[in-house]
Amino acid sequence: MASKDLQDVIELLASRDRPDNPTIEDSRTGFEQLAQQIGGNTEADVTSVDADGVPAEWVAAHNASDDSAILYLHGGGYAIGSVETHRELAARISQSTGSRVLTIDYRMAPENPFPAAVEDATNAYRWLLGQGVNPRQMAIAGDSAGGGLAVATLVSLRDAGGPMPACSVLMSPWVDMEGIGETMASKAGVDPMVGKEGLIAMAGLYLDGADPRTPLAAPLYADLTGLPPTLIHVGTWETLLSDSTRLAEKAESTGVDVTLEQWDEMIHVWHIFAPILPEGQQAIDRIGEFVRQHQNVATAAD
Repeated sequence: MASKDLQDVIELLASRDRPDNPTIEDSRTGFEQLAQQIGGNTEADVTSVDADGVPAEWVAAHNASDDSAILYLHGGGYAIGSVETHRELAARISQSTGSRVLTIDYRMAPENPFPAAVEDATNAYRWLLGQGVNPRQMAIAGDSAGGGLAVATLVSLRDAGGPMPACSVLMSPWVDMEGIGETMASKAGVDPMVGKEGLIAMAGLYLDGADPRTPLAAPLYADLTGLPPTLIHVGTWETLLSDSTRLAEKAESTGVDVTLEQWDEMIHVWHIFAPILPEGQQAIDRIGEFVRQHQNVATAAD
């Protein structure tokens, strides 16, 4: 059973001011305000960098090693979110993994639709390689749209013949642009964050006329052969639960080492609520275990 703090999170989400027919700027501002309400004060060094033309930040907790790195891709439906909305989450992931985290402000829709985000993420990963980071000491992680983008980035890197990171972590990944998973309807009554109408609207902005089953936009339809060990976190109250279960099934069928963890009664990307939700920090701690394990395995194999 979820902690009593979950209800406080749900009430926080329900109490937010939401204008009728919000513009993209309204939604972006609202996300920034939510991040401020959630709060958090994890100590970390934050340094702005240019990752081969992609605005980015290094977020390094005080225990983070300079020898390992995580490329983090924020969520927000490919249209909202930023390094600012995810800075606290990045700091906590840095602390739990002992790695520096590179968060990026990839180009977003509607100004820059697909495939701009994929191009920016792959460029940032290659920039990390150019900085001398050993790919076997790297991971790619992301939440929601950022989770789908993480998979697309891995597929793009593999197709280009680039080295894979030691592992990947996907938090509540969005990989189906059509919203046809069974839980999109069955969990609609308990998911306070993601509904089909909003999801389809975001997908339309991102796709900008592209086929909704284009593999790098909807990685559920990608060939996942050769991807690194992957941890998938999803809550049982999520409308996107079916995205995770279908992605895990497909990845396993192609030989990917997948660990799918369904967290009881958790909501979409509950990790971001870690400052006020114990299960959020517990999930981040689990991510730390997974990343450290696979970076250590990769090192031992060198």
